[in-house]
Amino acid sequence: MSHRSCQPGPDEPGKLVATLFYNSRNPRHPHIHPDSIHSGDPDQLPPQPLLLAGAAPTIDMANYPLEPPPPEPEPLDHLYGPYISQICLAHFLQILNELQNPYQRITSSHRCLDSQVHPRVMEITFSPPPNPDYISFDELRRHESIWRFEREWNVEVVLQKEEIWRKHKRLAVFDMDSTLIQQEVVDEIARVVGVEKEVSAITARAMNGELDFGSSLRARVTLLKGVPADVFERLKSVVTVTPGAREVCKSLKRLGYKLAVLSGGFTPLAQWLADDLGINYVFANNLVVSEDGKTLTGELTGPVVDKERKAFLLEEIAGKENIPLKQVLAVGDGANDLLMLDKAGLGIAFNAKPIVQLEVWSTLMATSIMNSRALYPLRYLLVNNPPVKAPSRLNSESLADILYVLGFTKDEQEALLEEEDQA
Repeated sequence: MSHRSCQPGPDEPGKLVATLFYNSRNPRHPHIHPDSIHSGDPDQLPPQPLLLAGAAPTIDMANYPLEPPPPEPEPLDHLYGPYISQICLAHFLQILNELQNPYQRITSSHRCLDSQVHPRVMEITFSPPPNPDYISFDELRRHESIWRFEREWNVEVVLQKEEIWRKHKRLAVFDMDSTLIQQEVVDEIARVVGVEKEVSAITARAMNGELDFGSSLRARVTLLKGVPADVFERLKSVVTVTPGAREVCKSLKRLGYKLAVLSGGFTPLAQWLADDLGINYVFANNLVVSEDGKTLTGELTGPVVDKERKAFLLEEIAGKENIPLKQVLAVGDGANDLLMLDKAGLGIAFNAKPIVQLEVWSTLMATSIMNSRALYPLRYLLVNNPPVKAPSRLNSESLADILYVLGFTKDEQEALLEEEDQA
């Protein structure tokens, strides 16, 4: 038994916090469970199982490698409910107990952050953490047992150290394309001149880490030669802000955060978005316009905002605002964001590309890829991209779910938005 006010003694290990998210937007096991009653035509075959995007070289079952994949854990949420049930919580605590070496009985407390009845988000505080000589904190985040638990219960686990900086961040840094907005801007520009297919193919490989970002960006920009210079004005009506982005920016500003967007996209749209969302700092790439001001030349000017520059800018902004890196939150989705995510006190890979998802999965999965003929196409990514840690991943419909990771309940989030509206 414990309660939230219990504090470790001076010689006792600290606490860890696990935030569990039930994946209600995209079930990982959409096939019919063996225990389910199949109604309808008895001759009709059940639907083919779908594969999680990024989990294999293809999501087309017809092209799936002939070598059978490892067996999936039994999907238990079909049996106990599409939420974080008490049995799910008990299973998670059992896993934590089993990771104690030498064995120490853990104490824990939990909070349902969104609903007391059928919670989708639950925060679990527990102590002691596993012996760091046996399992380090980073290894725990990627442990096979945690990964299997996520697959069985259709949840994602975000692990953090329970310390004052967890909830009290002061700087939030965001990627733009596919993070604050749902599109890749360079692809949208390419659509204007009919080279979308060529540009999108390069974009996908760059975001997965298969190509050097700077070289791939210049190759894509070259294809944009002749695009009308007012293209960004046209794109403003096309760009879709990610659900929850406005809410998370308003809430963080209300809490006194400084906000920054560090984008591998382009300055005109990044500045427009920043003005719309109340973001303080904007860094993006600059396109050269012809002397008559009518078209793009297919060239870039100034430094390219690649992964190294993003990490540098994050540190520079934090230093300018006198904010320790422990109080920095970074959010991104592509390989171009990994250094930035690693540099921040809390880095979140949001709806990330496959290579970034791999960086936050267990090292066991990387080993499996290297040893599997079926997954040979993914070996290139691991060989040519030395591991860089993205501490946490979050696959969600709403960017505002980041506020749960920071420890805010649904009621607290609504209160922040109400106060902002009244201000």
